[in-house]
Amino acid sequence: MSQLHFVKMHGCGNDYIYFDCFEQKIEYPEQLSIQLSRPHFGIGGDGIILIEPSSQADARMRIFNKDGSEGRMCGNGIRCVGKYLYDSGRVRKEVLTVDTLSGIKTLRLKVGQDQVDEVTVEMGKAVLEPEQIPVLLSGPSVVNQVYFLENHPYHITCVSMGNPHCILFCEDVEKIPLEQSGPKFENAPIFPDRVNTEFVQVLDKNHLRVRVWERGSGETMACGTGACACAVAAVQQGICRMDDEIQVELLGGSLKIRYTPEQVYMTGGAETVFTGEVKI
Repeated sequence: MSQLHFVKMHGCGNDYIYFDCFEQKIEYPEQLSIQLSRPHFGIGGDGIILIEPSSQADARMRIFNKDGSEGRMCGNGIRCVGKYLYDSGRVRKEVLTVDTLSGIKTLRLKVGQDQVDEVTVEMGKAVLEPEQIPVLLSGPSVVNQVYFLENHPYHITCVSMGNPHCILFCEDVEKIPLEQSGPKFENAPIFPDRVNTEFVQVLDKNHLRVRVWERGSGETMACGTGACACAVAAVQQGICRMDDEIQVELLGGSLKIRYTPEQVYMTGGAETVFTGEVKI
């Protein structure tokens, strides 16, 4: 039996259990994520995130969902990684880099009273090509395209921000039966790697309200890559304008997204909830 130190953190309510792996080693993180993510019999969270050394960046981030599957990128998680690295003294820089399965991301930290309050992440270029998302539909992109699922037509837009996303616009996100609709899209045959699904309500030209169903986790309080994908979809459909700041309102809080042809910028807070130790 070993004892592991962890930090519980969240970004807009998207909570993970973070392990500093610069000195301690985690074996079988897939099983550990399943065990610890349970709210009544574990610590509770959307999964675990390992913060490891990297030869290419200031640190490396690995994400494991609550079902044990490994994620490629987590927008809310990477902001918390940036906060942890600075606040703990691991990387005492206000501009730092984090290596992920979706590439190296640059983080710009806003520091107040010697702690990180807000983080802007350069999330990379939005991917619209179907084969790179991946989604098994033809054409140069999937933007407001009709797709029949269980004999019902849906207008979908597909974007990758390191993770695949399927975005649907609706009149009122509160009326969406997400427990039924989310799994249908997550496991739809056109998504070979499954998909994160966002239902989006347009409040005005710079303000979106979103509910998220994440593959491997179910409905979550927030999703950083999902917020970026929704902003991209809104611009692609002419709802919002390129290079404007778009506020994306999620169940757990709001994120500011700016979509440019070269880069998507995501800005939001990161919070430490508590620290602890667990025996495994």
